Amino acid sequence: MDLTIIIPLLNEEESLPELHSWIIKTVEPLSLTYELLFIDDGSTDNSWECIRTLCNKHQSTQGIRFTRNFGKSQALHAGFAQAKGNVVITMDADLQDSPDEIPVLYKRLLDDKLDILSGWKKKRYDSVLLKNIPSKLFNWAARRSSGIYLHDFNCGLKAYRSEVVKTVEVYGEMHRYIPVLAAHEGFTRIEEQIVQHQARKYGVTKFGLNRFINGFLDLITLTFLHRFGKRPMHFFGLWGSIMFLIGFSFAAYLGIDKLYFTPDGRLIAQRPEFFISLTTMILGGQFFVAGFIGELMVGQQKNSSRYCISEYLTTPNDT
Repeated sequence: MDLTIIIPLLNEEESLPELHSWIIKTVEPLSLTYELLFIDDGSTDNSWECIRTLCNKHQSTQGIRFTRNFGKSQALHAGFAQAKGNVVITMDADLQDSPDEIPVLYKRLLDDKLDILSGWKKKRYDSVLLKNIPSKLFNWAARRSSGIYLHDFNCGLKAYRSEVVKTVEVYGEMHRYIPVLAAHEGFTRIEEQIVQHQARKYGVTKFGLNRFINGFLDLITLTFLHRFGKRPMHFFGLWGSIMFLIGFSFAAYLGIDKLYFTPDGRLIAQRPEFFISLTTMILGGQFFVAGFIGELMVGQQKNSSRYCISEYLTTPNDT
């Protein structure tokens, strides 16, 4: 199959019919074999009934429904697992991503032989205080820490080669950092494309300021995992050894000082420095043990992406 379009969504019943018809109108003239995959991330409105109707009307439309809200990363992970296209394009369901960008993304990804082509919403129609400014700070930090110079990491409109989505494991809230995860796996041909951004037409945004806080925390996690995820002893063992040696050296100094220089009758345990050295040795030992346990866990790690599908629509009237 040439193309898979993946659309994760949560409570977007008003947008789905218009979005579906817009995508079909855009993709049909391309003469490509394609599939359109909606991932319902536990919607509480009539989004799933709308998806069911669209699947019955259009054979290339499919739907996956989660039992509850697991998050966008898990929705994308499920979509990536089901995707059959040589090129996979993701986009949001709120009509803020324009389907007219699909032919441009598809053609440039193949012509330039890229691994990922990420959208860049250069002109945004969001709140300046609540979204634009925090987004600029977030993207600046992501560029500096990852070394991947994209202007808009969080843009939902992206195009991928099939090999990328089948290799990268998206978990937690790491959907913002798929280009970073891909680069860590060796897919380094990553560029960006300016795309059109539109004001929300229906409903309300599902994201608040907490997503930027979570995004920065995830960035710290991702940076740590990239450097030490497969070798935790190199971090915990190093610092644990340093702390233990500092504490031990301090305790040895106190003992030598007690025996030869200040035999004033005061016990070592009565000196505050003793407790500092003891605490440092204990913490150093704990760090070292944490590194050892981390090495054991790395050797036995399993896929950490969790989601539960309640329904999967493939062909009309088939559940």
